[in-house]
Order: sequence, then C-alpha cells, then structure tokens
Amino acid sequence: MSRTTRQRSALTELLERTPEFRSAQQLHAMLAEQGESISLATVYRNLNALAEAGEVDALAAPGGETRYRRCRRTEHHHHLVCRRCGHTVEVAETQVERWATQTARRHGFTEVSHAIELHGTCGACRRVC
Repeated sequence: MSRTTRQRSALTELLERTPEFRSAQQLHAMLAEQGESISLATVYRNLNALAEAGEVDALAAPGGETRYRRCRRTEHHHHLVCRRCGHTVEVAETQVERWATQTARRHGFTEVSHAIELHGTCGACRRVC
C-alpha cells in the first residue's frame, strides 16, 4: 500500500470510531464536519486502497452504493446489517463455509470465495416503528 498521508490517517481514524457501514460520501461529509480538508476523490481512492489491502470491508448496499467499515474480526466473516440505521453485526458462520466448500467440490470448482450479507431491521428500529 502507498505511504500514509494526513488524509489517509484522518480517514482511518474516522473508520475506527464508526461502527456502521458508511458510503464514501458520508465519510467525506463526516471528515468535513471535523474540519478535515480532503476531496471526495481522495476519500474514494483511499477507501479502495484500504479495501484492496483488506483493512476495511466493502459492502454493496441495497441500491448498489458501496459502503465501507473497519471490521473487528480479521478472519473471514459475514455481516447482518440493519437497512434502516446501518447497525452491523459481524457473523462467523461455519455451516455456510461447509456448504460453500461442499457445493464447489461437487461441481468441480476450487479456490472458491463468497460473500454473504444479510439485511434486515434491527431490534431498536423495529421498536420505533
């Protein structure tokens, strides 16, 4: 990964304090509110680099917008995301892993990867309705 800049450090620190998945535009606005001078293009560039390096997870939200989050788990995992507030739970589910491996093997595939993201309404949002 390229050298660490002031902008990348500010973005990384913000991601450390932000538990929900956020879009590049949302993160850009949050940085601006903190007084950080950083362009939206720089936010996108840094988020892409962090995602490629495995330092943040990128999630295609309903509607196609990509959202980013620094996850607490370093091993392979999935997410349960509230579609209203963005509350996220990291889930390590071994049955899914076994199913993916067995299905791939049965069809002659190797080196298979997968991403499973579950979207729903969290308990707090459900109580507000």
